[in-house]
Amino acid sequence: MSTTSSIVINKKKMKNPPLEVVQLGDKMLRQPAKRVTKIDEELRETVRKMLQTMYSQDGIGLAAPQVGINRQIVVIDVETDKPDIEPLVLINPVIKRLGGEKVSDQEGCLSVVGVFMDVVRLDVVEVSYKDEYGRLKTLTADGLLSRVIQHEVDHLNGILFVDRIPNHLALGQELKKQGFSLKTVKAIA
Repeated sequence: MSTTSSIVINKKKMKNPPLEVVQLGDKMLRQPAKRVTKIDEELRETVRKMLQTMYSQDGIGLAAPQVGINRQIVVIDVETDKPDIEPLVLINPVIKRLGGEKVSDQEGCLSVVGVFMDVVRLDVVEVSYKDEYGRLKTLTADGLLSRVIQHEVDHLNGILFVDRIPNHLALGQELKKQGFSLKTVKAIA
């Protein structure tokens, strides 16, 4: 069996992406995602549609709940400008370990369009997951990839990056500018 991804996708914007990204305030974003129990061609087609939607929205990560699918599926590509580097597909991801330094960096989200704020996260993550063929894998990542993995796994648990921002005054101002309400935030910071 090949170890390369079968999810061949053109990293380009589509005028009409196949899936609609739900926005802050949608109940789907607050539900814990269900584990995937069957990895088949239908799931791989869902992954393709998620990737097409992510690239079309200029994203680098997308979790299934963001497109109205209550399943533990994440797609990530921090190298969107490099067509030869394949995206990462995480099915039923579990964070095994967090470590390194606490780092504050700006995050945004396709489900909170236009809002960018600093979020503190640990710099190293170890995650286990299944790929699009059901093969169990483990990945240790740091830097941007670590941050994106943590951000997307949060989505699978009904957590958004805005929930991790302790300065509610600044957060409220940013949300209001984009037409969102602070009432939709579930503070955990």
